[in-house]
Amino acid sequence: MKNLLDFFLKYNYWFLFILLEVISFVLLFRFNNYQGSVFFTSSNYVSGAVFETANRITSYFHLKSINDDLVQKNVELELQIENLREKLVTLTNDTTGIERMKNESLMGYDIFKAKVINSSLTHADNYITLDKGEKDGVRSEMGVVDGNGVVGIVYMTSDHYSVVIPVLNSKSSISCKIKRSDYFGFLKWDGGAASHAVVKDMPRHSLFSLGDTIVTSGHSAVFPSGIPVGTVEDISDSHDGLSYLLKVKLFTDFGKLNDVRVIAKKGHEEQKRLEEQVKRNSK
Repeated sequence: MKNLLDFFLKYNYWFLFILLEVISFVLLFRFNNYQGSVFFTSSNYVSGAVFETANRITSYFHLKSINDDLVQKNVELELQIENLREKLVTLTNDTTGIERMKNESLMGYDIFKAKVINSSLTHADNYITLDKGEKDGVRSEMGVVDGNGVVGIVYMTSDHYSVVIPVLNSKSSISCKIKRSDYFGFLKWDGGAASHAVVKDMPRHSLFSLGDTIVTSGHSAVFPSGIPVGTVEDISDSHDGLSYLLKVKLFTDFGKLNDVRVIAKKGHEEQKRLEEQVKRNSK
């Protein structure tokens, strides 16, 4: 113990120097926007590389489970498409209708493949890191989905990585609607289970019932209309009593998230610039 104290006393100036350096760097990056953004970009690149390596190792051991889910999903989709094709042919005698509709639905969007290399589930503000960035075409405020439904919105990007604000984040707010009636509200997460969220501001005159499907409304440049979100599991009044609060069981399993797609509406950046200009002019 005496030797340890002697060591600290002998080199106390060095320890004081290191402490002051750490404090100065914290103040520099926390209260200066430019330095803070440079630090975030650099740390994002380094941590992204580390997470990507770790994810490649762990994802290998989950391939069987992921493959089983994909096979199940593909079978369900094939059955649905075949059922729709038969009904379309019966109604219109047009055997090419399904393919034409599929092609037209994707014409207005760019789609980028990406992998989740880091994510969290237990915080109030969870984040997801993807292995794609600006050099891959990914930009902030692009939508992120997986094979089951909505995942979140791209928040920040570096050259090769991007950070996503998922549904499981207190800052997330996604415009959604009831599929069969088109009444819309906003999807929020108030903490708790990663399998559930709530839709707020649903009008009192809206028509819906338990088990109804919730999808994206298309009322923004982020997500197209009709992307699955979840199903209504419970209904209650909002705090002010002026709207309904819907508890939604999410389709996306955030605990098994791996392969995702980043989707961008063509003309998205032009729309974003115009909306920001309107906000600036209104101040």
